[in-house]
Amino acid sequence: MRIRERTQQMEKQYLSPNAALSAETKGRERFVPPCDIRTEYQRDRDRITHSKSFRRLMNKTQVFLSPEGDHYRTRLTHTLEVCQIARTIARALMLNEDLTEAIALGHDLGHTPFGHAGEEVLDKICPHGYRHSVQSVRVVETLENNGRGLNLTWEVKNGILCHSSGEEAATFEGRAVRYADKIAYMNHDIEDAIRAGVLCDDDLPFEIRHELGRTKSERISAFITSLVENSQDNVKMDRHHQNLFDKLKAFMFAEVYTNPVAKREEGRAKGVVEQLYNYFTKNPDKLPAEYCEILEKTDVHRAACDYISGMSDRYCVSLYEKIFLPQAWNIY
Repeated sequence: MRIRERTQQMEKQYLSPNAALSAETKGRERFVPPCDIRTEYQRDRDRITHSKSFRRLMNKTQVFLSPEGDHYRTRLTHTLEVCQIARTIARALMLNEDLTEAIALGHDLGHTPFGHAGEEVLDKICPHGYRHSVQSVRVVETLENNGRGLNLTWEVKNGILCHSSGEEAATFEGRAVRYADKIAYMNHDIEDAIRAGVLCDDDLPFEIRHELGRTKSERISAFITSLVENSQDNVKMDRHHQNLFDKLKAFMFAEVYTNPVAKREEGRAKGVVEQLYNYFTKNPDKLPAEYCEILEKTDVHRAACDYISGMSDRYCVSLYEKIFLPQAWNIY
């Protein structure tokens, strides 16, 4: 018996009836022969981890733009934290950890430079609109691997698409990632906001501190415990913890995500993205060759949006300076 077959047999024997079994995947758009060692979801995890889009997450902003210090989160560290929380939930609920991990690792591949600031401006100016969850699926279906995509399984793409808002994922694993994403970003953004001087510990609502705990670990553990104890027929918390979850989210949006300190560079960041977009839509010949191919298949707006959304913060600023800022003359 091959290692993959043994793993599939163990999934069927030990995982919850709510788990998505790798042997029962709806499959890929393009057939590939099975691997002797890895299941289909394990292969998806590896394809995402080795992709260029995944590597670029290390230089994409989470909340604080151009922070001074090495300990602020980036999209990559956020993704890894989401992955670990989601795997903890999946293991406790006896779900498929490999599928959970693949969805978590791929959920933010379509995020723009400068976090949600870049997403907002592209959604405003691009006729196609912009949602990072939709773009993440476009990355794995079309943009990666020189236009061939990563050819992931249906379940992984569905989990990525549904991780943020709107329709629930079809699998319990995708729903676990959706909760893990929010648990991760709310709690690590508290830590970053305290480091930036936007919050102090006592600013958190008393009910949150009293019911969930004063530390990041205590709050995360409280939410995970509620999920594990209440996810028999769906992935959900009890009403009390869901209410605390919603209150913490509302607090973070009011006090951090719209705070002038956290957003002080946002205007300039949006200007950079908008000017680059306008430049490439007016000068499509300046797009790299791979995006010129997208232009021929779709239109200039889609091509410019794909190009800019894939940039890291650092590359975006560097390209802006190269195009728009005068260079010093070397006359000697």
